[in-house]
Amino acid sequence: MSVQKTVFGFGAHTGLDEVPELLRMVQRADRDGLDLFSLSDHPYIGGRVDAYAAIGFLLGRTRQISGFANVTNLPTRPAPLLARTVTSLSALSGGRVVLGMGAGGLWDRISDMGVPRLSPSAAVEAFEEAITLVKLLSGGGPPVTYQGRHYQVNEAEPTPVAAPPVWTGSVGPASLRATGRVADGWIPGHAADWLSERYRTSRPVIDEAAEAAGRDPREIRTVFNLPGRITDRPLPAARDRDGRWIGGSVAQWVEELTGAVLEHGASGFVLFPPGHDAHDDDSLGRWAAEIVPAVREAITKETGEER
Repeated sequence: MSVQKTVFGFGAHTGLDEVPELLRMVQRADRDGLDLFSLSDHPYIGGRVDAYAAIGFLLGRTRQISGFANVTNLPTRPAPLLARTVTSLSALSGGRVVLGMGAGGLWDRISDMGVPRLSPSAAVEAFEEAITLVKLLSGGGPPVTYQGRHYQVNEAEPTPVAAPPVWTGSVGPASLRATGRVADGWIPGHAADWLSERYRTSRPVIDEAAEAAGRDPREIRTVFNLPGRITDRPLPAARDRDGRWIGGSVAQWVEELTGAVLEHGASGFVLFPPGHDAHDDDSLGRWAAEIVPAVREAITKETGEER
């Protein structure tokens, strides 16, 4: 099994009035050595910039950081066109893009965009077909003919650019099984972390489906959306009554994330501020300059591998 680098990023707001701040934060994160920035994809909200337009713009103004939609609103972005979008971004940025994928959740809003409503089971079918088709239409090869239930293409020319890694926001069992069969990573829903019941019961579903498909489950990374405060002093308890991570001092963060990687197989973390707040300079700066380097160092010291 190849050793996968542990990745660290942050989630940013995409309001039209927040664009200057978004650019400033992403450029700072790029300079500070973070691995990725994450934008939500809700195209039915008129007050936000389009996720993929923003990702392309931000990648063009940075050098090293990768970008991804966390997660792509698939029903509004047909898979063949999405394949062209993400591989073009990859070609333009030197491979600095991840494809976050979701089956679609807010169907009342999605259908407002003129998209036919799908049942939950049909949406998961379309989701798995879309991931398969994105990969078929990437990396060169002969023209692709694909006749699925939701997608049909005939003699479509694939791009020579490889598909980016595909990370899903799967929640239900059918979607989790699809992740195991065709995806490269999983972002546990509802900001579940490595000690949560959701993670403990969901990850085995992915692993079993991967094994049944002849894949190594360890190659499917788990990347956690992780809200929490970074405090000056240690908190008496870094988790709430329900066991959910709420944050703490730099030392508490380092201990917790190092354990998540070494003991629970975590391979990435995307920091979000608690609630619906925006990041402040101090917290994001401490994440990039203090917590992330210390976790990287601890992992390297323990494993002997650059992570």
